[in-house]
Amino acid sequence: MKITFLGAARTVTGSCFLLETEKTKIIIDCGMFQGSKNITELNRREFMFQPSELTAVILTHAHIDHSGLIPKLIKNGYNGKVFCTKVTKELCGILLPDSAHIQESDAEIAMRKNKRSGKETPQPLYTIDDAYTALKYFQEVPLYDKIKISEDVAVRYRSAGHIMGAAMVEVYVKEADKEIKLLFSGDLGQPKQPIVREPDEIRNTDYLIVESTYGDREHFEYDKEAELAKIINETYARGGNLIIPAFAVGRTQTLLYYFQKLIQENKIPEMPIIIDSPLAIKATDIILRNPQEFDEEACDIYRNQNQKLINIKTLRFVETSEESKALNSLDTPAIIISASGMADAGRILHHLKHNLWRPECSVLFAGFQARGSLGRLILDGAKVVKIMGERISVKAKIYNLRGFSAHADREQIFEWLEGLECRPSGVFVVHGESDVADVFANDLRKVLGAATYVPQYGDIALIDGYNWKIKESEIITKVPAIQELRQELRGMEKNYYEYRMRLEQLLNRDESKLKEIRRRLQKINKYMEENLNGL
Repeated sequence: MKITFLGAARTVTGSCFLLETEKTKIIIDCGMFQGSKNITELNRREFMFQPSELTAVILTHAHIDHSGLIPKLIKNGYNGKVFCTKVTKELCGILLPDSAHIQESDAEIAMRKNKRSGKETPQPLYTIDDAYTALKYFQEVPLYDKIKISEDVAVRYRSAGHIMGAAMVEVYVKEADKEIKLLFSGDLGQPKQPIVREPDEIRNTDYLIVESTYGDREHFEYDKEAELAKIINETYARGGNLIIPAFAVGRTQTLLYYFQKLIQENKIPEMPIIIDSPLAIKATDIILRNPQEFDEEACDIYRNQNQKLINIKTLRFVETSEESKALNSLDTPAIIISASGMADAGRILHHLKHNLWRPECSVLFAGFQARGSLGRLILDGAKVVKIMGERISVKAKIYNLRGFSAHADREQIFEWLEGLECRPSGVFVVHGESDVADVFANDLRKVLGAATYVPQYGDIALIDGYNWKIKESEIITKVPAIQELRQELRGMEKNYYEYRMRLEQLLNRDESKLKEIRRRLQKINKYMEENLNGL
């Protein structure tokens, strides 16, 4: 058999892994690339396989970077089943049409601009109709049932503890007289998250395909509730709004959970809490009506509040664009939660445009911000950002509430792997930025004593029983110019690691240097962006 890595390879998004045996072809996930323009352009490439030849699609969870290209896949000829859990199916029922709506809107804006300049207008990857057509192919699968996909392949879902409905996937492949087990972690959740159950333990697997989003760091251990209360109270005292870019699925509901707790404990004022995202409103409804997925603490709250997990008197849901625009003239401080979580699309852009320049306001990030996203630029200290074609000064107080991520960190993944009773034959590290994945793979090699590899886009793992080797991507290596570029970048990577080590040694001696180091790094980063963006 072989695995071709067609996404989430040295990048966090675009999850897609093609698994081929003599009789079967399946893909695990079919996700959209997100982030900078260079990365998102990959969404427009033709699939590196014939969609009509696939036996099945195995979907780990509903996030768009895992599910977002399924409508394109079906539009291009796939007519099989998309297997997923019950809640994943329900969430995709709102996320995929929303993704299509954004693409149609972006295409319409581009058409108006390009018409004036005479440029060709790009078409949306898929339409809202395409998204609803795709949903007809979804088939829910219960956790823990072993489902036969074909004569030689079966799968089993286990809880990943990431967002509600998220699963890791065990794939069983019959080869000659052996049954080889591969475990795709999907996005592995952080333990002790509100509402969501813990990730399931694993005992064995022959091959592990594991995420590494936070593979080079640990989530900061601190009192998150106290920090959240402090941010809210400080912003309220200044008379400003607290703007929170939040993912519609998962993060929004977690924040509501904490707001409810803080209000009940009289730690924050009963100020307006506004969910300004039709998608987040629908997602909240789906999550709140699936109590069978709650963890033990959430189940207790649900029972004690007359079958209501969230019961906040000042909570308001904003549906229409007119209601959303009216929020710009609020005469009292409010908490406004809006999508998207990386601040790269949706109504959050309007709220940032109207609040980012106001020093009395605050912007709170509570999740991963991909390179190239507006959220990442703001967090990295940009003084001015461009929002909907307008330059906006960044004068609001910027907060990064760490530890709210739905992803497990380095140590939490190691703790999860402690359940393994035997060493895997191979470990493939995915879903991480290139430098992060390299660090994590090296650490895994030491901890597990297993061979590890960080694939490039298009690399193929050729697996024969318990032996494997890598065939490097022909997609990349067949272009001579790219080979030269890779060589140049390897030299830069070597310099990066050397400087990183020297800077860490400097900080070990003198922590007061951190501010100056960050200032210089931001200057270097800005210089690189200005030069490379011009390409």
